[in-house]
Amino acid sequence: MDTDVVVIGSGHNGLVCGAYLARAGYTVTVLERRDTIGGAVCTEQMFGGYKMDVGGSAHFMIHHTPIVADLELAKYGLEYIPLDPFMVAPFDDGSSISFYRSLDRTCESIARVSQHDAEAYREFIRLWKPLNEAVFEVFLKPPTARSILSTFAFRKINDSRTGKITMLKQIFQSYGRFIDDTFESPQMRAALAWWGAQSGPPPIDAASAEFIGWHSVVHGNGPARPKGGSGMLTQALAGYIRDHGGTVLPNAEVARILVENGRAAGVETVAGERVTARRVVSNAHVHPTFLKMLDDWTPPGLAEKIRKIHVGNGFGMVLRCAMDRLPRYQVADPDEAVLGLQLLCPSTQYLNDAYADYLKGMPSNDPAAIGMTFSAIDPTLAPEGKHVLFVWGQYYPFALRDGVKWPEIAEREKEKLLGVVERYAPGTRDAVRDVYVQTPDVISEKHAMPNANVMHVEMVIDQMFMFRPIPELSRYETPLPGLFLASAGMHPGGGIFGAPGYNCAAVVRKSLRRRR
Repeated sequence: MDTDVVVIGSGHNGLVCGAYLARAGYTVTVLERRDTIGGAVCTEQMFGGYKMDVGGSAHFMIHHTPIVADLELAKYGLEYIPLDPFMVAPFDDGSSISFYRSLDRTCESIARVSQHDAEAYREFIRLWKPLNEAVFEVFLKPPTARSILSTFAFRKINDSRTGKITMLKQIFQSYGRFIDDTFESPQMRAALAWWGAQSGPPPIDAASAEFIGWHSVVHGNGPARPKGGSGMLTQALAGYIRDHGGTVLPNAEVARILVENGRAAGVETVAGERVTARRVVSNAHVHPTFLKMLDDWTPPGLAEKIRKIHVGNGFGMVLRCAMDRLPRYQVADPDEAVLGLQLLCPSTQYLNDAYADYLKGMPSNDPAAIGMTFSAIDPTLAPEGKHVLFVWGQYYPFALRDGVKWPEIAEREKEKLLGVVERYAPGTRDAVRDVYVQTPDVISEKHAMPNANVMHVEMVIDQMFMFRPIPELSRYETPLPGLFLASAGMHPGGGIFGAPGYNCAAVVRKSLRRRR
């Protein structure tokens, strides 16, 4: 064998899996399709010295795992800068809500808009935090009905039968309805609804309240930003693997997974090079893994189930702007507003209207946006005196109606999305020097993501936990012995989390010990 484990793709989940296996003493080889390492957690130099993320930028979930500490990634150049406030929501009337690491400061900010909502938010944190601490434990292990049911039977939460029933009812609500039932002010409803929409499902989806519920644990272990760009996480992971005897190779696209004697035995690249291995881990999307790399092996029944996985039709686009200066938001403290993310959505109706356009197969006429101004806390991202602005917008379908193609409308949609920032920070357009536009077609091509779904497959209740992506694949092992899955299409899902790779590594280690 050339290596103990070969990993297809250098996205952060694949690298997390590879790093833990290297830590356990196994030789690891990671093969990356592109000329840069990191998959969708990658930072590239553009426009003469601006460091632009080309995938995920917000590091929230990974701080609720042991990954950074276990692998001592600080030794490999990873330095996290705390975001505080981590989110600010400005509104047309000059009011704003700031979400700080401190719950008390957050509630003080909310109280300036609504005393009722400040108290309701504190109570929300009190009630939902124990549940979500348990949920995160479930996230960090392969999903089983037993572990999930024990969590949702409130083994660790609530102190009364009435309270348990009430929370169970809320869990099955849409997050839009939960927010409306809990909070009164349009500002608080808009801020939380827009934040909940970041995983993809709209505010009307049933049993989606947890997309708000997990927010209850953020204050205790707040978001932070890698100094030097989002890709510093994957660079550190790659450095760890190399330091522990492994190999991480760019420009090594895998064409097919080798099958010998009824088991995965390695891979072959598009250049014809073979790498044999005791175990194969695919960090690629489930579709190309089985329908392309294993098209001559995948049984028809399994192939049909994989084709029916709800991948969705994308939902976002993003602008990477080189700036002469930062946006100046019209809020009481504009300097503080740029220290984290800016939630740019005036109302829940505005968000619902944006989603309605998407359902028609059209880009949102009035998109909701998130501004990200990380150069305010990290000057290394831009030349001296300059800045970066990233703008994520929703909703944008990958496949457009009536045969419209994205290159035909990219410039129009870029201006529309910049207009959202301009609405809250007049003069921003004048400060833009250059823009790298990532429309859904660009996202899909760059990251080999079918339909530009950055979560790989839709984060809906019937594709979560032991149903993700389908029951037969949910435990990271596959029907093909020796092949394992570590991508965002696996439990617990997408985002810069690392949990799919962390969990997959444990399953692969177990299989190597039993010499299957």
